[in-house]
Amino acid sequence: MQEQPKKLQRWTIKGVLAWTTEYFAKKRIKTPRLDAEVLLASSLGVDRLHLYLNLDRPLLPQERERYRELVRRRGAREPVALIVGKKEFWSIHFRVVPGVLIPRPETETLVEIVLEEIRGVTSPSILEIGTGSGAVAVSILQEHRDARVLATDINPLALKTASLNAQNAQLSRSFDCAALDLFSAIRPGAGFDVICSNPPYIPSGTIPLLEPEITEFEPLSALDGGIDGLDVIRELVAHARNYLKPKGALILEVGDGQAASVEEILSYVGGFHDIHKFSDLSGKQRVVKGRA
Repeated sequence: MQEQPKKLQRWTIKGVLAWTTEYFAKKRIKTPRLDAEVLLASSLGVDRLHLYLNLDRPLLPQERERYRELVRRRGAREPVALIVGKKEFWSIHFRVVPGVLIPRPETETLVEIVLEEIRGVTSPSILEIGTGSGAVAVSILQEHRDARVLATDINPLALKTASLNAQNAQLSRSFDCAALDLFSAIRPGAGFDVICSNPPYIPSGTIPLLEPEITEFEPLSALDGGIDGLDVIRELVAHARNYLKPKGALILEVGDGQAASVEEILSYVGGFHDIHKFSDLSGKQRVVKGRA
């Protein structure tokens, strides 16, 4: 077989991935090869396996141009999820848009603990505060079809996105959403089995030190938890028992190193008992649960 000219080799899938990986590494992007593969697969409308089965296929000029624009955006540190318009969470592909928090893998721990709490409960009612893209609520409903979730957020765009994600998962009948700030407009005694939240918990002074993908592209209102990162958590804990059934559970995602402080807040501010801390796959204590 005649060897391809070097210029043509450069624009094969293999060559393009190699060049892009090197370019992203120079930009200090943490996962340069993975990002290159995801963007190329998206631009070609295929999956990543298809790339490896066709490494020697040259890209057409229009394909190169389309991919070049995605690489430019990623080189400017725009998150891959926003570029491709979706993010996988709990093995579900969620629609993501600018202005709405992108789901994080560590938040799957929150879903796991909620599901454990409602296992065996008939028609459990769940309140999720700060739903964002709806990833937590939809993932819970995907696993427990008998549940019903009221998801709240102060961001209208987040609620629209969450509703679309519930609709795409064919779970709209079990999913309600409302534009609320914490418990505003929910009557005390509503009697939820579980209240869960991934609230803002990053200390204000830490936010400027975060990666550009976060500081330049994520909604900071969904991240900034005040001076020590615990302002929203304190407010949430102080009122949560009024909206839970007897022995209902409050389940919160927290930042790395915050679990002990949140445990104290649950006990002394909220009057919760039977408090437990749970670690994510990296061993970081990521979720705290207390019982009313």
